[in-house]
Amino acid sequence: MGPACVLVGVMGAGKTTVGELLAAELGVEFRDTDVDIETAAGRPISDIFVQDGEAHFRDLERAAVAAALSSFDGVLALGGGAVLAEETRAALAGHTVVFLSVELADAVKRVGLGTGRPLLAINPRATLKHLMDQRRPLYLEVATHTVATDGRPAEDVAAEIRTLLKG
Repeated sequence: MGPACVLVGVMGAGKTTVGELLAAELGVEFRDTDVDIETAAGRPISDIFVQDGEAHFRDLERAAVAAALSSFDGVLALGGGAVLAEETRAALAGHTVVFLSVELADAVKRVGLGTGRPLLAINPRATLKHLMDQRRPLYLEVATHTVATDGRPAEDVAAEIRTLLKG
């Protein structure tokens, strides 16, 4: 069966905030694969990056996404870099995937320039811009719907997604 909806997008797009609202509106659970990884590892993602490296984190991420896609039926949010893995992009085929798009200015406001974000430790604004440019084509590749979040309350974004899911 799989999730009712999978949310993808760069950090600061609103995946968690919108996902929690959408799940409540749909009467289903919300799940974030980043939280799954932290729970399984018993430590924050930033510690995994520092102690074990990004490659190890990405291995954990691929496993967490695969498990969630096969066993979870609520609203699922993926970490911003989950789409980098070809296996994850292939696994998303057949699922309803919503790309929450956001422009740099709004993403920077929401992320707070690096607090607890290991990939934003050095030159956060430039790094975030690079990540957005690198990942956007991958988000578009897996998305069945794209919803812009710039300057919009999370409630409006969740309502738009709910409407898309009904159609």
